[in-house]
Amino acid sequence: MNTLDSFDEGLVKAVLEFSRHRRLRVEPEVRPFSVATGFTHAGYRFDSVAAVSHSVHGYHAGRDESLNDSVIAVFPSYRCEFSGNETVEEATYRFKRMLRPTLTSRAPSPYLRMCYENRKTGGGSVGPTRGFATPDVLLRELGYLEGALGSFVEFENFRGEVRKIEWDGVWVINGERQEIVISEDWVMASLGC
Repeated sequence: MNTLDSFDEGLVKAVLEFSRHRRLRVEPEVRPFSVATGFTHAGYRFDSVAAVSHSVHGYHAGRDESLNDSVIAVFPSYRCEFSGNETVEEATYRFKRMLRPTLTSRAPSPYLRMCYENRKTGGGSVGPTRGFATPDVLLRELGYLEGALGSFVEFENFRGEVRKIEWDGVWVINGERQEIVISEDWVMASLGC
């Protein structure tokens, strides 16, 4: 376990013990993340511990390859951060750019893939597939939908649940008109956090 913002010996010990007790293992080229739920530690909101393969973390790459290849990194996490279907490339991107696993003070970084097109603003995602995004981007683009007929935002959470949202005087979610308030809380709940 690697920490940068602070060192809480109790948290580190709890994460390592939980990982050992749950026998967290990874398959570097098949399943680069392994997640065990049920973790708790006083003063933190984490609900899981994740293990990550050497091909993703690279903690000792370039300095000691044999050590790097034998180390499995573990860190406290949130269940909503992992789909379980990540490729090595996706896991590496999320681990190095989105999850911030070395910060014990971090909030959840939910697994979120989205695509969108807004005819009013002219904005949109590149290509037809959903790419990784953050909740603040999702919330911003949902806000831009209001009054933008023919536009949409489509997103997927860690469970693989997909929502396509459009505006037609009211919110239309997966083809159903709904009276809801789009807010940060609604976004995080939709993402399973």
